[in-house]
Amino acid sequence: MEYKHFSHEHTLNLYRVQAGQQFRCHGCQKMCNDSIYACWRCNFFLHEHCGNANRYVKHPSHRLHPLVLVPSPTYCSGSFLCNGCGAPGNAFSYCCPLCEVDLHVHCAYLPPNVNHKVHQHELIINFTTGEQAGNLDQHCKICTKQLNSKNWSYICSRGECDFRVHTYCATSEVKPGLYQDDEPDTQIPTQNPAASNPNTSTGACGNQPQKTGLTPEEALAEVMQMQLQMQMAQDFAQMMASFNLSHLAP
Repeated sequence: MEYKHFSHEHTLNLYRVQAGQQFRCHGCQKMCNDSIYACWRCNFFLHEHCGNANRYVKHPSHRLHPLVLVPSPTYCSGSFLCNGCGAPGNAFSYCCPLCEVDLHVHCAYLPPNVNHKVHQHELIINFTTGEQAGNLDQHCKICTKQLNSKNWSYICSRGECDFRVHTYCATSEVKPGLYQDDEPDTQIPTQNPAASNPNTSTGACGNQPQKTGLTPEEALAEVMQMQLQMQMAQDFAQMMASFNLSHLAP
């Protein structure tokens, strides 16, 4: 079965991983142990669920905008920090370029509820972060390491248990197909220049400024350009500072 993925120039073939073979997914950087999409010419491999991940998702952790699947981070550093698990990534991610929300593919498709042998009740995923999370100094009931209030967790479905664990301690399962949104009907909003410039015509709607919007991919391209410009400005400022200091030296 041949398959064309937007992140790779060549056609991929579906392949069943055999015992003893090792392939690393270029989408999530995790090892593959089941079916993969493979380009043998480039040694490019994707988990089946990474290869079939939707280009857009409406994720319950970020209801403002659709998240866009990108093949590499949009930041100048070439990496991102996942808002779900807190771990860095340098491959595929779901991102909102306006809000700087980034998710690993496998974090975006974490199951909403799981069962774990260390607890008698069902666990549900908790997207609440920051001060709203409460118990900011709580430790994971599985690995005993501290929970970061900025990241997601799984909690007991019965509030009286006060049982909270890291997402990656609770499960390694992914649920492909959750939160599908191949054709988002919500455009990412952007500020209308007419709204901030009194000399700009308001068009046919009288005093009501005309609304403008960006599709997720247009917003992504715009943010990447802005980040590149910021990086160039920082590099130029550092160069000028070094130049000025060298002239001040005796």
